Amino acid sequence: MRKCSLDSMNSVFAEIAKAATLYIPADRTDGAAVYTKWEEGVVWSNALNTVRSPKDFFFPQMENLMEFKTQGKNIEIIDTRSETEDFVVFGVRACDVKSFEILDRVFLSEPVDSYYAARRAHGVIISLACTRPSETCFCGTFGINPAEPAGDISVWKTETEVFFRSNTEKGAALMQKLEALTEECTEEAVDAQKEKISAVMKKLPLADLTTEGFGGGKTKELFDNPAWDELSQTCLGCGTCTFVCPTCQCYDIKDFNTGKGVIRYRCWDSCMYSEFTRMAHGNNRNSQKERFRQRFMHKLVYYPENNDGLFSCVGCGRCLAKCPISMNIVKVMKKIGGNNK
Repeated sequence: MRKCSLDSMNSVFAEIAKAATLYIPADRTDGAAVYTKWEEGVVWSNALNTVRSPKDFFFPQMENLMEFKTQGKNIEIIDTRSETEDFVVFGVRACDVKSFEILDRVFLSEPVDSYYAARRAHGVIISLACTRPSETCFCGTFGINPAEPAGDISVWKTETEVFFRSNTEKGAALMQKLEALTEECTEEAVDAQKEKISAVMKKLPLADLTTEGFGGGKTKELFDNPAWDELSQTCLGCGTCTFVCPTCQCYDIKDFNTGKGVIRYRCWDSCMYSEFTRMAHGNNRNSQKERFRQRFMHKLVYYPENNDGLFSCVGCGRCLAKCPISMNIVKVMKKIGGNNK
Protein backbone atom coordinates (compact mmCIF):
# COMPACT_ATOMS: atom_id res chain seq x y z
CA MET A 1 0.00 0.00 0.00
CA ARG A 2 1.16 3.53 -0.80
CA LYS A 3 0.01 6.99 0.19
CA CYS A 4 0.38 10.69 -0.57
CA SER A 5 -0.88 13.87 1.02
CA LEU A 6 -4.30 15.10 -0.04
CA ASP A 7 -2.69 18.39 -1.06
CA SER A 8 -0.51 16.59 -3.60
CA MET A 9 -3.37 14.94 -5.51
CA ASN A 10 -3.18 17.46 -8.33
CA SER A 11 0.36 16.28 -8.97
CA VAL A 12 -0.89 12.68 -8.96
CA PHE A 13 -3.63 13.56 -11.44
CA ALA A 14 -1.11 15.34 -13.66
CA GLU A 15 1.17 12.29 -13.68
CA ILE A 16 -1.70 9.93 -14.55
CA ALA A 17 -2.82 12.29 -17.32
CA LYS A 18 0.62 12.00 -18.92
CA ALA A 19 0.00 8.29 -19.49
CA ALA A 20 -3.68 8.33 -20.40
CA THR A 21 -6.76 10.51 -20.58
CA LEU A 22 -7.99 10.94 -17.00
CA TYR A 23 -11.56 11.49 -15.84
CA ILE A 24 -12.45 12.46 -12.28
CA PRO A 25 -15.69 13.42 -10.50
CA ALA A 26 -16.03 17.22 -10.62
CA ASP A 27 -18.90 19.53 -9.68
CA ARG A 28 -20.99 21.24 -12.34
CA THR A 29 -22.24 24.77 -11.79
CA ASP A 30 -25.47 23.32 -10.35
CA GLY A 31 -23.47 21.36 -7.77
CA ALA A 32 -24.02 17.91 -9.29
CA ALA A 33 -20.93 15.74 -9.71
CA VAL A 34 -20.10 14.41 -13.18
CA TYR A 35 -17.07 12.67 -14.64
CA THR A 36 -14.91 15.36 -16.22
CA LYS A 37 -11.71 15.16 -18.22
CA TRP A 38 -8.95 16.28 -15.88
CA GLU A 39 -6.82 19.28 -16.69
CA GLU A 40 -5.31 22.00 -14.55
CA GLY A 41 -8.13 23.77 -12.73
CA VAL A 42 -10.52 20.79 -12.56
CA VAL A 43 -11.29 20.14 -8.89
CA TRP A 44 -11.98 16.70 -7.42
CA SER A 45 -15.57 16.66 -6.13
CA ASN A 46 -16.48 15.79 -2.54
CA ALA A 47 -19.87 14.44 -3.61
CA LEU A 48 -20.79 10.89 -2.64
CA ASN A 49 -21.39 9.84 -6.23
CA THR A 50 -21.86 11.12 -9.76
CA VAL A 51 -25.30 11.77 -11.23
CA ARG A 52 -24.62 9.29 -14.01
CA SER A 53 -22.56 6.18 -13.58
CA PRO A 54 -19.21 5.44 -15.25
CA LYS A 55 -21.04 2.93 -17.46
CA ASP A 56 -20.94 5.63 -20.16
CA PHE A 57 -17.19 5.10 -20.64
CA PHE A 58 -17.68 1.51 -21.76
CA PHE A 59 -21.26 1.50 -23.05
CA PRO A 60 -21.93 5.07 -24.24
CA GLN A 61 -25.45 6.42 -24.55
CA MET A 62 -25.03 6.63 -28.32
CA GLU A 63 -22.34 5.37 -30.67
CA ASN A 64 -21.96 4.84 -34.40
CA LEU A 65 -21.47 1.20 -35.37
CA MET A 66 -20.85 1.42 -39.11
CA GLU A 67 -21.78 3.21 -42.30
CA PHE A 68 -23.23 2.02 -45.59
CA LYS A 69 -22.82 3.52 -49.01
CA THR A 70 -24.80 2.28 -51.98
CA GLN A 71 -24.13 2.61 -55.67
CA GLY A 72 -26.63 0.82 -57.80
CA LYS A 73 -26.91 -2.68 -56.43
CA ASN A 74 -23.54 -2.48 -54.68
CA ILE A 75 -23.37 -1.85 -50.93
CA GLU A 76 -20.13 -0.76 -49.28
CA ILE A 77 -19.87 -1.41 -45.52
CA ILE A 78 -17.54 1.04 -43.75
CA ASP A 79 -16.12 0.30 -40.31
CA THR A 80 -16.11 3.71 -38.62
CA ARG A 81 -14.32 2.65 -35.46
CA SER A 82 -11.11 4.37 -34.45
CA GLU A 83 -8.49 2.95 -32.11
CA THR A 84 -9.67 3.26 -28.52
CA GLU A 85 -7.34 5.49 -26.49
CA ASP A 86 -6.08 4.51 -23.06
CA PHE A 87 -8.07 6.18 -20.31
CA VAL A 88 -8.38 6.16 -16.54
CA VAL A 89 -11.58 6.68 -14.56
CA PHE A 90 -10.84 7.86 -11.02
CA GLY A 91 -13.17 7.88 -8.02
CA VAL A 92 -15.49 5.00 -8.95
CA ARG A 93 -17.50 3.84 -5.96
CA ALA A 94 -17.75 0.17 -4.96
CA CYS A 95 -21.32 -0.13 -6.25
CA ASP A 96 -20.36 1.15 -9.69
CA VAL A 97 -17.29 -1.10 -9.84
CA LYS A 98 -19.58 -4.08 -9.20
CA SER A 99 -21.79 -2.96 -12.08
CA PHE A 100 -18.96 -3.72 -14.50
CA GLU A 101 -19.13 -7.40 -13.56
CA ILE A 102 -22.83 -7.37 -14.45
CA LEU A 103 -22.22 -5.61 -17.76
CA ASP A 104 -19.26 -7.87 -18.57
CA ARG A 105 -21.48 -10.94 -18.36
CA VAL A 106 -23.69 -9.41 -21.05
CA PHE A 107 -21.21 -7.79 -23.42
CA LEU A 108 -18.21 -10.12 -23.03
CA SER A 109 -20.15 -13.36 -23.36
CA GLU A 110 -20.20 -14.98 -26.78
CA PRO A 111 -20.69 -13.36 -29.18
CA VAL A 112 -18.42 -10.72 -27.63
CA ASP A 113 -19.39 -7.08 -28.19
CA SER A 114 -16.15 -5.82 -29.71
CA TYR A 115 -17.01 -2.16 -29.11
CA TYR A 116 -17.46 -2.71 -25.37
CA ALA A 117 -14.50 -5.12 -25.17
CA ALA A 118 -12.11 -2.57 -26.71
CA ARG A 119 -13.04 0.04 -24.13
CA ARG A 120 -12.70 -2.41 -21.25
CA ALA A 121 -9.24 -3.38 -22.50
CA HIS A 122 -8.07 0.23 -22.66
CA GLY A 123 -9.71 1.50 -19.46
CA VAL A 124 -8.26 1.54 -15.94
CA ILE A 125 -10.64 1.80 -12.99
CA ILE A 126 -9.49 3.56 -9.82
CA SER A 127 -12.11 3.03 -7.15
CA LEU A 128 -12.78 5.13 -4.06
CA ALA A 129 -14.12 3.96 -0.69
CA CYS A 130 -17.27 5.67 0.58
CA THR A 131 -16.62 7.63 3.76
CA ARG A 132 -20.13 9.14 3.90
CA PRO A 133 -22.70 6.64 2.55
CA SER A 134 -26.09 8.21 1.85
CA GLU A 135 -29.48 7.19 3.25
CA THR A 136 -30.37 6.01 -0.26
CA CYS A 137 -27.45 3.56 -0.35
CA PHE A 138 -28.19 -0.16 -0.04
CA CYS A 139 -25.18 -1.77 -1.72
CA GLY A 140 -24.79 -4.08 1.29
CA THR A 141 -28.01 -5.81 0.28
CA PHE A 142 -26.12 -7.22 -2.69
CA GLY A 143 -22.96 -8.13 -0.80
CA ILE A 144 -20.99 -5.04 -1.77
CA ASN A 145 -18.67 -3.49 0.80
CA PRO A 146 -18.29 0.28 0.23
CA ALA A 147 -15.20 0.26 2.45
CA GLU A 148 -13.45 -2.31 0.27
CA PRO A 149 -13.97 -1.25 -3.35
CA ALA A 150 -12.53 -3.39 -6.14
CA GLY A 151 -11.14 -2.04 -9.42
CA ASP A 152 -7.61 -1.93 -10.81
CA ILE A 153 -6.57 0.38 -7.96
CA SER A 154 -8.45 0.94 -4.69
CA VAL A 155 -8.25 4.34 -2.98
CA TRP A 156 -9.12 5.53 0.51
CA LYS A 157 -9.28 9.21 1.39
CA THR A 158 -8.85 10.70 4.85
CA GLU A 159 -8.87 14.35 5.87
CA THR A 160 -5.16 14.72 5.10
CA GLU A 161 -4.01 11.69 3.07
CA VAL A 162 -4.91 9.43 0.17
CA PHE A 163 -4.05 5.72 0.19
CA PHE A 164 -3.58 3.50 -2.87
CA ARG A 165 -3.60 -0.28 -3.34
CA SER A 166 -3.15 -1.91 -6.73
CA ASN A 167 -5.30 -4.99 -7.42
CA THR A 168 -4.50 -5.92 -11.02
CA GLU A 169 -1.62 -5.85 -13.49
CA LYS A 170 -3.03 -2.68 -15.05
CA GLY A 171 -3.26 -1.12 -11.61
CA ALA A 172 0.28 -2.12 -10.67
CA ALA A 173 1.63 -0.69 -13.93
CA LEU A 174 -0.05 2.65 -13.25
CA MET A 175 1.12 2.74 -9.63
CA GLN A 176 4.71 2.34 -10.83
CA LYS A 177 4.33 5.69 -12.60
CA LEU A 178 3.29 7.24 -9.27
CA GLU A 179 6.16 5.94 -7.14
CA ALA A 180 7.95 9.30 -7.05
CA LEU A 181 4.77 10.97 -5.74
CA THR A 182 3.79 8.34 -3.20
CA GLU A 183 5.43 6.43 -0.37
CA GLU A 184 5.01 2.99 1.15
CA CYS A 185 2.85 2.84 4.26
CA THR A 186 1.03 0.56 6.64
CA GLU A 187 -2.71 -0.13 6.47
CA GLU A 188 -3.58 1.13 9.96
CA ALA A 189 -5.29 4.34 8.81
CA VAL A 190 -7.21 2.45 6.12
CA ASP A 191 -8.33 -0.23 8.57
CA ALA A 192 -9.59 2.47 10.93
CA GLN A 193 -11.56 4.09 8.12
CA LYS A 194 -13.06 0.73 7.13
CA GLU A 195 -14.38 0.29 10.66
CA LYS A 196 -15.97 3.74 10.62
CA ILE A 197 -17.64 3.07 7.26
CA SER A 198 -18.95 -0.27 8.50
CA ALA A 199 -20.46 1.43 11.54
CA VAL A 200 -22.21 4.01 9.35
CA MET A 201 -23.60 1.31 7.02
CA LYS A 202 -25.23 -0.49 9.93
CA LYS A 203 -27.16 2.67 10.83
CA LEU A 204 -28.56 3.39 7.37
CA PRO A 205 -32.34 3.14 6.86
CA LEU A 206 -31.98 0.31 4.32
CA ALA A 207 -29.36 -1.68 6.22
CA ASP A 208 -31.79 -4.56 6.82
CA LEU A 209 -33.09 -4.81 3.25
CA THR A 210 -32.47 -8.33 1.89
CA THR A 211 -32.87 -10.21 -1.37
CA GLU A 212 -34.85 -12.91 0.40
CA GLY A 213 -37.80 -13.87 -1.75
CA PHE A 214 -36.00 -13.09 -5.02
CA GLY A 215 -33.53 -14.85 -7.29
CA GLY A 216 -33.60 -17.71 -9.75
CA GLY A 217 -36.61 -20.00 -9.79
CA LYS A 218 -39.01 -17.31 -8.56
CA THR A 219 -40.61 -16.40 -11.90
CA LYS A 220 -43.87 -18.33 -11.48
CA GLU A 221 -44.25 -17.24 -7.85
CA LEU A 222 -43.70 -13.53 -8.46
CA PHE A 223 -44.91 -12.88 -12.01
CA ASP A 224 -48.63 -12.89 -11.21
CA ASN A 225 -48.36 -11.19 -7.83
CA PRO A 226 -51.32 -8.75 -7.61
CA ALA A 227 -49.05 -6.10 -6.03
CA TRP A 228 -47.72 -5.23 -9.49
CA ASP A 229 -50.98 -3.40 -10.22
CA GLU A 230 -50.59 -1.10 -7.23
CA LEU A 231 -46.85 -0.56 -7.64
CA SER A 232 -47.02 0.35 -11.32
CA GLN A 233 -50.10 2.57 -11.07
CA THR A 234 -48.21 5.85 -10.62
CA CYS A 235 -45.25 5.02 -12.92
CA LEU A 236 -44.86 7.69 -15.62
CA GLY A 237 -42.82 5.47 -17.92
CA CYS A 238 -40.24 8.26 -18.21
CA GLY A 239 -37.23 5.92 -18.17
CA THR A 240 -35.24 8.05 -15.71
CA CYS A 241 -34.48 5.01 -13.56
CA THR A 242 -33.01 3.12 -16.50
CA PHE A 243 -30.85 6.01 -17.69
CA VAL A 244 -29.20 6.62 -14.29
CA CYS A 245 -28.85 2.89 -13.58
CA PRO A 246 -25.27 1.58 -13.81
CA THR A 247 -26.40 -1.94 -14.80
CA CYS A 248 -29.13 -1.38 -17.41
CA GLN A 249 -27.82 -2.61 -20.74
CA CYS A 250 -30.74 -2.43 -23.18
CA TYR A 251 -30.20 -0.61 -26.45
CA ASP A 252 -31.80 -0.01 -29.83
CA ILE A 253 -30.08 -0.03 -33.23
CA LYS A 254 -31.20 2.47 -35.84
CA ASP A 255 -30.23 3.60 -39.33
CA PHE A 256 -29.97 7.26 -40.25
CA ASN A 257 -29.99 8.33 -43.89
CA THR A 258 -27.57 11.22 -44.32
CA GLY A 259 -28.45 11.73 -47.97
CA LYS A 260 -24.98 10.47 -48.92
CA GLY A 261 -25.18 7.15 -47.15
CA VAL A 262 -26.54 5.46 -44.04
CA ILE A 263 -25.14 5.58 -40.52
CA ARG A 264 -26.05 2.65 -38.29
CA TYR A 265 -25.88 3.57 -34.62
CA ARG A 266 -27.03 2.24 -31.30
CA CYS A 267 -28.46 4.15 -28.38
CA TRP A 268 -29.71 3.30 -24.94
CA ASP A 269 -33.29 2.12 -24.73
CA SER A 270 -35.58 1.58 -21.78
CA CYS A 271 -37.94 -1.26 -20.94
CA MET A 272 -40.20 1.44 -19.46
CA TYR A 273 -40.94 2.90 -22.92
CA SER A 274 -44.08 1.90 -24.80
CA GLU A 275 -42.09 1.27 -28.00
CA PHE A 276 -39.46 -0.93 -26.35
CA THR A 277 -38.93 -4.19 -28.32
CA ARG A 278 -41.74 -3.19 -30.71
CA MET A 279 -41.87 -5.53 -33.69
CA ALA A 280 -43.91 -5.69 -36.90
CA HIS A 281 -46.92 -7.12 -35.09
CA GLY A 282 -46.71 -4.51 -32.31
CA ASN A 283 -45.44 -4.50 -28.72
CA ASN A 284 -45.51 -7.61 -26.58
CA ARG A 285 -45.91 -5.51 -23.42
CA ASN A 286 -48.83 -3.19 -24.00
CA SER A 287 -49.44 -1.88 -20.48
CA GLN A 288 -47.25 0.11 -18.12
CA LYS A 289 -47.76 -2.61 -15.56
CA GLU A 290 -46.16 -5.18 -17.88
CA ARG A 291 -43.24 -2.89 -18.64
CA PHE A 292 -42.78 -1.97 -14.97
CA ARG A 293 -42.83 -5.64 -13.98
CA GLN A 294 -40.29 -6.53 -16.67
CA ARG A 295 -37.74 -4.05 -15.31
CA PHE A 296 -37.79 -5.36 -11.76
CA MET A 297 -38.23 -9.02 -12.61
CA HIS A 298 -35.12 -8.75 -14.77
CA LYS A 299 -33.11 -7.15 -11.97
CA LEU A 300 -34.24 -9.52 -9.26
CA VAL A 301 -35.24 -12.80 -10.94
CA TYR A 302 -34.33 -13.27 -14.60
CA TYR A 303 -30.73 -12.02 -14.45
CA PRO A 304 -29.71 -13.95 -11.30
CA GLU A 305 -31.34 -17.07 -12.70
CA ASN A 306 -29.03 -16.93 -15.71
CA ASN A 307 -25.92 -15.56 -13.97
CA ASP A 308 -25.09 -17.78 -11.01
CA GLY A 309 -27.29 -15.89 -8.57
CA LEU A 310 -25.79 -12.46 -9.33
CA PHE A 311 -28.46 -9.76 -9.06
CA SER A 312 -28.61 -6.97 -11.65
CA CYS A 313 -28.74 -4.21 -9.04
CA VAL A 314 -25.84 -2.79 -7.03
CA GLY A 315 -27.76 -0.63 -4.55
CA CYS A 316 -26.26 2.67 -5.70
CA GLY A 317 -29.49 4.53 -4.85
CA ARG A 318 -29.62 6.66 -8.01
CA CYS A 319 -33.13 5.52 -8.90
CA LEU A 320 -34.29 6.37 -5.39
CA ALA A 321 -32.92 9.87 -5.72
CA LYS A 322 -34.06 10.58 -9.28
CA CYS A 323 -37.49 8.98 -9.77
CA PRO A 324 -39.99 11.87 -10.06
CA ILE A 325 -42.74 9.91 -8.27
CA SER A 326 -40.44 8.14 -5.75
CA MET A 327 -41.11 4.65 -7.05
CA ASN A 328 -38.05 2.42 -6.97
CA ILE A 329 -36.62 -1.05 -6.57
CA VAL A 330 -36.59 -0.80 -2.76
CA LYS A 331 -40.37 -0.34 -2.65
CA VAL A 332 -40.76 -3.28 -5.01
CA MET A 333 -38.55 -5.49 -2.85
CA LYS A 334 -40.44 -4.56 0.29
CA LYS A 335 -43.87 -5.08 -1.27
CA ILE A 336 -43.26 -8.13 -3.45
CA GLY A 337 -40.58 -9.88 -1.40
CA GLY A 338 -41.99 -9.16 2.03
CA ASN A 339 -39.06 -6.94 3.02
CA ASN A 340 -40.98 -4.81 5.46
CA LYS A 341 -38.05 -3.88 7.70
